[in-house]
Parts: sequence; structure tokens; C-alpha cells
Amino acid sequence: MEAAARCGLTARGLLYLLVGLLALRIAFGDGGEQADRGGALEVLADQPYGSVLVWAVGVGLAGMALWRLSEAVFGAAGPDGRKAKKRLASAARAVFYGVVAYSVLSFAAGEKGSGSSDKQSQDVTARALDLPYGRWLVGVAGAAVTVAGIWIAVRALRRSFRKHLAMAGTPRKVKRTVDALGVCGGAARGIVFAVAGGFAVTAARRYDPDTAKGLDETLRTFADTAMGPWLLVAVAVGLALFGVFSFAMARWRRV
Repeated sequence: MEAAARCGLTARGLLYLLVGLLALRIAFGDGGEQADRGGALEVLADQPYGSVLVWAVGVGLAGMALWRLSEAVFGAAGPDGRKAKKRLASAARAVFYGVVAYSVLSFAAGEKGSGSSDKQSQDVTARALDLPYGRWLVGVAGAAVTVAGIWIAVRALRRSFRKHLAMAGTPRKVKRTVDALGVCGGAARGIVFAVAGGFAVTAARRYDPDTAKGLDETLRTFADTAMGPWLLVAVAVGLALFGVFSFAMARWRRV
């Protein structure tokens, strides 16, 4: 489980780092690729031994899902790791990373459209809206994602991640660097989640699945604000920093 967790955190970090760099290219007018998981996978696939890299990321994320599932069943590290709310949170993360891992592995197997977050968001929203009480389901799900994004950002600003790190004996400069990465990266990640959830709520209110946005379209909306591309630059840098923070978590996370 420790190996699965560290491989998963490394894979997550690589994806966020690439998404952040792709979003920066969009901000400066050179963004042909999508700034989401699909775009990141396309970049990896174009590298030497690209197919191996994509498979490795998919397997790493599957390891992340397995680790979170083990926390839900057996309890997480720490004195309160066996509490019901911790196990439920781990179960939700296991489902989330399981879906992401399946998407990446499907891409590796040749389903090139499987990595696009925009297409997936709109397809899932359209199917959900057609269900009984579909608008309510989509609205509640969107509100939940928004709340989760705010929760992620607040926890990052409060440096709640410190309790999960085993950094005794690590130089103070390294600890401060990891703190800065966790705060900036976690806040940016939370903001993106919150905004994407808001678009889902709007889709439910308008009964329009095309209003729902994946990561790429959500990021592009930051460039359409009064701050212009600079807000997108700030968010993109934050996502890239979260990728680097994930590498630090892979090194020092208590499992």
C-alpha cells in the first residue's frame, strides 16, 4: 500500500504539473492542446516511450485508488484514521481516483477521446439530466463539488497537510518550500474545483448540459475575467505547484 500510495501521488503530480504548463501556454496565446487530463496525456504520449509513460501514470493512479480503498476498509494513518468520516472520505477518494485511473488506462489502450474532461463532464451531465429528478441530482452534485473545492482551498491555507507529512530532521528551508507549495497549489486546485462545481449548478438550473465545463473550459474562463489572462496565469502556476507538491507528498507522506 505504501508503494501504491507513493506511485499514485507521483502520477497525480505529473498530471497536475503538465496541466499547469498547458494552461500557461493558453494564457500566453499558444494553447493548441487542452489544459486537462486529456491534454496532459497527449503530451506524454508524444514523448519517447510515451505509451509506457501513459500506462505508468494509469497504473500509478490505480494504485492511488487502491490505497484510498484500503484506508476506507482498514483505516488511515494517524490517531483518528479509523473514524467513520475519515473512512467515508477515503471511500469517496477511492471512487474518484478509480474513475480517473480507468480514463487514463482507456486512453493508453487506444480510446483517445477518453481523457477529455470537457466531453466527459457534458456527457455525464446530459445523462444525469435525463434521469428522474435529474436537475436536482446535477445541482446537488455541482454544489457538492463547489463545497469540496472551498474545503480543499481552506485546508490548504490552514496548512492542514502538515499533519500528514513525516519531515522530522528535514532542513527548515525544505519545510518552508513544501509549505509554500502546499498552500499555493492547494488553494489553486480548490478554486478550480469550486468554479467547475458552479458551472454544474448552472447547467442544472438552465437544463443545459453544454453549460457544464470540464477542467480545460473551466480554466479558459479565468482568462475571460476582468483580470484577463493574468488570473489564468496565477491559477496555472498554482496547479503546476500542486504537481510539485504532490511529488513532495510522494516523498514524505505518512501512509
